[in-house]
Amino acid sequence: MPTIIDRPAQRYVAERATLAIPDFPRIADRLPPLIGALAAGGFAPAGAPFFRYRVLHPGPRFTVEAGIPVDGDHVPAEPAFRGELPAGRYVLDTYVGAPGGLAAATEAVLAWGATRGLTWDRTDGPDGEEWGCRLEVLRTSPREVPDPAQWVTDLLFRLAD
Repeated sequence: MPTIIDRPAQRYVAERATLAIPDFPRIADRLPPLIGALAAGGFAPAGAPFFRYRVLHPGPRFTVEAGIPVDGDHVPAEPAFRGELPAGRYVLDTYVGAPGGLAAATEAVLAWGATRGLTWDRTDGPDGEEWGCRLEVLRTSPREVPDPAQWVTDLLFRLAD
């Protein structure tokens, strides 16, 4: 059952891509090099890696960031960049299973919010549905848990103020 939580702002480093679902590994595969670059610079991740969905384009395609939370002032090499997840109230739901079930889990959270009259931090923009902050936080490392049916992902959707 989803819950509403308060989250502080969180700095991160990321790379961004616009792609379709079949091409998603192209951005997901950027997480290990981002973590490696942090380690090479003497920084440790300040939390679990995530995907931040910025724009849901028609098609469907996504503008999505693969990000790593950080503390401090790490300046990444391009094409990586620094960003900040905004503070605020979020709907949190935890999904356990393979990535193929994330779309249905997301729809269930959005439906849950609609039945409660929640307003999401999103707008209709010229390129599609723009989200202030919509995350999939990867709580399980595939290297440590090879069975995708056991992967844990937190879904977080920022509410409009």
